[in-house]
Amino acid sequence: MRVRHTLVMSREGGRGLSAVHLRDDGFHTADASVTRRRTAGIVERPVLFDRLTAAPRITLISAPTGSGKTLLLRSWLVAAGLTECTGWVSVPREECAAQRFWITVLDALRATTPGAALIGPLTAAPELNCGTVLERLLADLAELDEPLWLVIDDLHELPAEVLHQLTLLLLRAPEQLRFVLTTRRDLRLGLHRLRLAGELTELRAADLYFTLDEARELLQSAGAELSESALARLLERTEGWAAGLRLAALQLAGHPDPERAAAEFVGSERTVAEYLLAEVLDRQPEPVRRLLLRTSILDRVNGPLADLLTGESGGERTLQELEEANAFVVALDPQRTWFRYHALFADMLQLQLRRTSPGDVPALHATAAEWYAQHGYPVEAIRHAQVAENWHLASRLLAGHWHDLCFDGHTATAHQLLAAFPAGVVATDPELAGLAVIDELASGSLKKAEWQFAVASRATAAVPAERGEHLQIQLARLRLMLARRRGNLPAVIEESCRLLAPAEGATSPRVDFSEEWAAVTLNQLGIAEAWAGRFHDAERHLERGVALARQIGRPFLEVSGLAHGAVVAATSSSALAAQRSGQAIELARQHGWTDEPIIGVAYAARGRTYIAQGRLEEAARWLGQAERVLHTESDPAAGLMLHHGRGMLEMARGRDQEALIAFRTAERLAGQLVMPPRLAANARALLLHTLVRLGATDRVEQILAEMDQQERDTAEMRTALAALRLGQHDPQAATKALAPVLAGPAATHPLWLVRGFLLEAIARDALGDLPAAERALERALDLAEPDGLLWPFLIHPEARDLLERHPGHRSTHAALIVEIRNVLAGSGPPASGGEPEPLRNPLSTSETRILRYLPTNLTTPEIADQLHLSVHTVKTHIRHLYDKLGSHRRGEAVERARTLGLLAPAPRRAG
Repeated sequence: MRVRHTLVMSREGGRGLSAVHLRDDGFHTADASVTRRRTAGIVERPVLFDRLTAAPRITLISAPTGSGKTLLLRSWLVAAGLTECTGWVSVPREECAAQRFWITVLDALRATTPGAALIGPLTAAPELNCGTVLERLLADLAELDEPLWLVIDDLHELPAEVLHQLTLLLLRAPEQLRFVLTTRRDLRLGLHRLRLAGELTELRAADLYFTLDEARELLQSAGAELSESALARLLERTEGWAAGLRLAALQLAGHPDPERAAAEFVGSERTVAEYLLAEVLDRQPEPVRRLLLRTSILDRVNGPLADLLTGESGGERTLQELEEANAFVVALDPQRTWFRYHALFADMLQLQLRRTSPGDVPALHATAAEWYAQHGYPVEAIRHAQVAENWHLASRLLAGHWHDLCFDGHTATAHQLLAAFPAGVVATDPELAGLAVIDELASGSLKKAEWQFAVASRATAAVPAERGEHLQIQLARLRLMLARRRGNLPAVIEESCRLLAPAEGATSPRVDFSEEWAAVTLNQLGIAEAWAGRFHDAERHLERGVALARQIGRPFLEVSGLAHGAVVAATSSSALAAQRSGQAIELARQHGWTDEPIIGVAYAARGRTYIAQGRLEEAARWLGQAERVLHTESDPAAGLMLHHGRGMLEMARGRDQEALIAFRTAERLAGQLVMPPRLAANARALLLHTLVRLGATDRVEQILAEMDQQERDTAEMRTALAALRLGQHDPQAATKALAPVLAGPAATHPLWLVRGFLLEAIARDALGDLPAAERALERALDLAEPDGLLWPFLIHPEARDLLERHPGHRSTHAALIVEIRNVLAGSGPPASGGEPEPLRNPLSTSETRILRYLPTNLTTPEIADQLHLSVHTVKTHIRHLYDKLGSHRRGEAVERARTLGLLAPAPRRAG
């Protein structure tokens, strides 16, 4: 979160008592370390202070504007010494994105002394799920053992969605978390249960009315003196309303006859606008009136902007003098350069401006838009340009800042800004139509995004030639995004080359192609290549994308690249896949994204790694997390991988009906892709094997007969055919189906080749050819050992008998056989309490092979004999193993390796 200014502010009169930060999103969060300043017009209110201090878990202050809610709370927090343990969130007017609100809440609580030790960081990101953010906050606060206060000011500005989420927090928060909420009107918060349980204190307008003593102190602080009778009459007229009394203090200060003025004062809310007009605005010199009226269109104003809108100079000094006079002008920073007007005063000024100079309003908004744009405030610039109906400026600004808004967590703001354009403007502006494509992709609607792309393409054809190159690059970016989602690798490659290559005849990349877009393009290209099975190219592009994302400080892109890098790594090494997925998960954890779609692919990759190693309980946990966060319908390839993994898991568990459902879902998602990945063929082959296990051999025969010869000849389908023939008790036909697979080049992943040799062993054993069965089983073990690939042995019941009869003296895989037999006997890995820190340096192939023997009772010389290595070499490898695993003894190394998934878990003891 970037912070622009440190402020001192009060929402309701006078400068405030605690420092807050003015953030890019408009929210304000209180700084915990604050010293009190005595400011004119601030009155101690000990009775209310005592009620607030003694209140139970939730305090709701519901009163109209001008009741002094915010100033009361700020002064109470200082007087009670609670600033160090209070997080303060002021909700901005007009627009409040759910994501930004909850990030602000976490930031505010983490800035307190109690919250700093409990609440983890959360970085803004596209598609951040607010429900999961709330769950994480509740989890972080579970061990809160000292009082912590959260103040939410101007609750009425929150949309219904956020109010619902806040209600859940109020109902489920720990007892030590205390809430103070302010609102101008009653809201549907569903707090009746808390009210009945005595956990809710409510302060209303009448509770905030000033007493006689408080009213006297307020007037005296403003320099106004009244007799007791006149003060009583004034209090009666204002009904103790803070804003009315403050208005009276302004009028009475320096008045030649304060007694008469007090007797004539009318201070009800209905007459405030008239009073502000007559007694505040009309009493100002003409230059001041002009400044107030013409700057009233702004949420905040500084001297240079005021000078620009008035055509005068000295605006900053005028604003400072108005603030010093308590004339409903509030300073927003300690330097007193930024100001805002009290809400009542601002409303009156805007109404008066519309009445007296309606023709000036659009021009003022246009001028403000230009100033904000030039000074780095794009959101405010866009909003003012839209009010002025300067659609060209607004669209140019939104297009130029869309990417930053989304990556900085302002996705909802970007969506709202886009929605504020008339439909006709979007349809004829290619840049806006292009943003609509991205907006639809973010909401998961591929079809709507493709329709918007057609709109953008038509609009681009009608623009002048000088804008043509820029817009073609924009279209290329959009085509790249859509093509990647649809699995159209040729289109992804074409658009990536177009974007990454320098302009024709130039020696440097296009000017409008930033490093950020380069990282995005490299990621998209690498992801598409990974799904298409071009793993070498995918690894190269993803690594470049990750390096660039790290260089420019875009962790969101870095997480995406690492997650898909784990998918690529899984094709050659489960250990490397576990390492890369662990890096992605850890980085996501550091930024609070553990429940976001961006990390779902890493969860699925981790789950599939554990499936391959027979760690089924751990696999189920990771796949469950992936299922919770992935948007499979908007990213069919990721969904295909997830459901493929789910099917493998259910096969290993012996739950064939559930496996069949998962593989059919994977097949449906594959149908949404232009070029289904190699994984789709494997999922279909496993679907056939599942049908065989269910006894539907005729159905499998029919499906295979309907395939063309090329598909039937793939390694996946030949393996499925072998499983079918074994299910039909025809082992000879099974060996015939497997022959091209076992004699040909290695499969994409060793896991599938292990399965092929295991099926060969089963078939040869059924034929009575025991030497051939032993050779095939030993070959399967050879391929399985480096990564501990147990899954093929778990889905074939015949594997248990084969391993029990396999001659130990003729095998170099005694440790692996023990592991497989343990898992087949029913031992399963216990679910770990948390994610272990991944290895910094992955194990070598030789180290991994030796690691398999450490859980056995074999001595170092016996291990050396098994592996045909010297004792010295084995000892050297074991020493390196201990260093990499951070262990000093054999047992510690084994336990650490099991935690990391490098070894199967220890067998459970019976009983």
